[in-house]
Formats: sequence, C-alpha cells, structure tokens
Amino acid sequence: MIESINWYPGHMKKTRELIQENLKMVDMVIEVIDARIPVSSRNPIIDEIVGEKRRLIVLNKSDLSDRKENEKWTDFFSEQGNLTLAMNCMSGEGVKQLYNLLKREQERKNRDQLRKKNLRLMIVGVPNVGKSSLINRMTGKKSAQTGNRPGVTRGKQWLSLENNMQLLDTPGILWPKFEDPKTGLYLAFCGSIKDEILDTETLALELIGVLQEEYPELLSERYKLGEVSETPLMTMEAIAEKRGFIRPGKRIDYERCARTILDEFRGGKIGRITLEKLSDR
Repeated sequence: MIESINWYPGHMKKTRELIQENLKMVDMVIEVIDARIPVSSRNPIIDEIVGEKRRLIVLNKSDLSDRKENEKWTDFFSEQGNLTLAMNCMSGEGVKQLYNLLKREQERKNRDQLRKKNLRLMIVGVPNVGKSSLINRMTGKKSAQTGNRPGVTRGKQWLSLENNMQLLDTPGILWPKFEDPKTGLYLAFCGSIKDEILDTETLALELIGVLQEEYPELLSERYKLGEVSETPLMTMEAIAEKRGFIRPGKRIDYERCARTILDEFRGGKIGRITLEKLSDR
C-alpha cells in the first residue's frame, strides 16, 4: 500500500539542496526524530548530507514512547558519537538540558580561540516530528508554525535564540523510496505522511495488527475489549461497536473508527508506545 504512493513532491528536492548549501555555515546540526520510531524517522538522505558534521539527536515526543526504550535509544545514539537528548517539545520538557548542552558545546568550540563566536545551528528532520515546536521553545516565542499535519514549514528561516546563538530552520524532508515497507507504515502511523494520500481504513488495520502483536494490553484497556480479537478487522469492528460508530442499518462506520484509532495513537491516548525497539535491530 505505502510502496505504490507517489508522495515525493518537488519541495523535498529543494529542501535537500537547501541543507547542502547551508551546511558549511553551521557548527552543529540538530536532528529531530520521533522517539516512537527512532529508525524510520531518521532520513538516510540527511545522514548522507550531514556526514561528519557535529550532530545533536533530539528524540522528540518521548512522552508518547516507552520510557525504557527511550533510555536504550538515547544510550545507543550517544555511543555512536552523537549528542543525544530525549525531549517533549510541546511541553518544554528537556529545554533546560538542551541549553546546558549547547552552552558546553559552545565553550568547547571557543576553547583557545581569541575571537569567541556564538554557535550557528541547523535543525533538520522528517515532517511532523516536532521541529517547529522545538524552535518555538528555543526562541521563547512563536517563531515557527506548528501543526499536526506534515509540511507546515516552508522555506528557510534564520532565527536568533535567547542565548544569542543562531538557528536555521528547514522544512521537513522525506526520501523518494523506502527500502523497508515498514518504514512507510510507521511514518504514516505517526502522521509524517499526509493522510489524504493514504487509505485510512487499511492504515488503521495495519496499526491494530502491530498493537495486537506488541501492546495487546494497552489496546484492550483503551477500548475495553477484554481479550483482543483474532484479526485486526475483528478488533476494529469490536472497537466500533464499543464506541457506537454505527451507521443506519446497523452498518459499521469503518472510516470514523479508523480515524479515531489513528488520532488516539498519535495523541498518546492508547498508551506510551515505541514501535521500533532497539532489541529488534
């Protein structure tokens, strides 16, 4: 389903060129990823472009993901030589730690330098991982548009932070082809691919299948199901009946049920869920 979608628009190519053109102007790249899908939300194109440039990886939405997995992934990325921080950019949790980390990095950079310079930073990531929310927390004002739909940020923006560091915002960038079909699914589950080009009901069934396998207790508890049904379709129908998503003629409203399941997963209402565990690598 995901593999057949043509979703790589022209502005993605422009964003890649924007990152390449401005990389030499910055001291560090802040890569924002979704803590629920730490692998699928890391664009391999960004990895290729950034190369050996100093990098800080922010595991955003860590309030929606499994606490133990957050710790494991933070350790994993740190061991690879990255600065790493788990955050909740919507609430501001982790911002103080972020500023302390950047301050230490600036001091390290200016050590033994006669002319002290403020850090210049670039923020990158796939759509809808929370880059704009992070920027607004770092600037102390609404400098960037936010939304739960991918593709809100347009063009490049140089912004001044409260500590006089400079930050370059870039639009979210996806990549032309997924090597692993699961990558497309996970990005779609988390809202990084526009729902308008997806079959919502099929996507919700795929999500139910994953949750039945990995988090059956949370799924059952959220929708008061008792034992989870044998198939995703049976589970969806049971959820629809529990929630009253029934059309005239006692027909199940599959579209409304699918939309509810996706929205509640993305909002963390089903529970703290990490779809990609370090142990599965």
